[in-house]
Amino acid sequence: MSISITTANLNGIRAANRKHVGQWVSEHTPNIWCMQEVRAPQSEIDPILDDFASRYVAAGAIEQEEQLTRMNEVCRIKGRAGVALLSTLPVVDMRYGLGDLHEDVDSGRWIEADIQTPEGYTITVVCVYVHAGNVDDEVKMTQKYRFLDAMVVRMRELRDIAANGGNQAVLCGDFNIAHTPIDIKNAKSNEKNSGFLPQERAYIDRWLDELEFVDVMRNLAGDIQGPYTWWSQRGRAFDNNTGWRIDYQFATPELAEAARGWRIDKAPSYDTRWSDHAPLTIEYQV
Repeated sequence: MSISITTANLNGIRAANRKHVGQWVSEHTPNIWCMQEVRAPQSEIDPILDDFASRYVAAGAIEQEEQLTRMNEVCRIKGRAGVALLSTLPVVDMRYGLGDLHEDVDSGRWIEADIQTPEGYTITVVCVYVHAGNVDDEVKMTQKYRFLDAMVVRMRELRDIAANGGNQAVLCGDFNIAHTPIDIKNAKSNEKNSGFLPQERAYIDRWLDELEFVDVMRNLAGDIQGPYTWWSQRGRAFDNNTGWRIDYQFATPELAEAARGWRIDKAPSYDTRWSDHAPLTIEYQV
């Protein structure tokens, strides 16, 4: 049996809701949905997730709203970050936060769920939102690199667990890094911008080479240009497909081998977009 895992940066769950993200939910109902930049207080998140659950029921994905497990972490800085995860599959454990990072700016960026698949396996799904960084702001770049360093530690732990017969794992989210020139439309002109700095891209090299994680979509799609998942709201970047691929699913090798297909739901026009990111969905046979 296959399961679908989607990652999507909402650019604000309230704004996405006003722009009819619910219609997308009704059409797709992924088994596991990781969301980033939720950017709302819990009191306003809960009613929207309730609506998503009712849409899952109406679509026949679950029988009762209570079958859609929900977890989220609100950023302690108002209007920033925030991550959430929904699952139609049983969740046996939930964890919040990354390593020893306890500053407010690092909250609402990392949650983990151990989820049981229809075949009885348990996989660890991580929803992550990496700092964007800013080359003109040393503090923001320091925060980003500190977060990436902590990710290496946790990813090594997840790699070792998977390699020794434990849970396979997949990290889903907005990593705010385009890995190679085929992941960004204008590579040359962005080499000195945050998101495409050599120092940032080297982290993904390390995840793939040293830690043996797999860029699942790239592994399935091959070395084609793009497809992109984010477009600037300036100019006509979306219409001209001048984008970046910064939303990924990085999986441990055995889980990556179970991937059977991928889809990026790029809206046909500005009028039908509910975020400046497009959801990335991958189907796994697990």
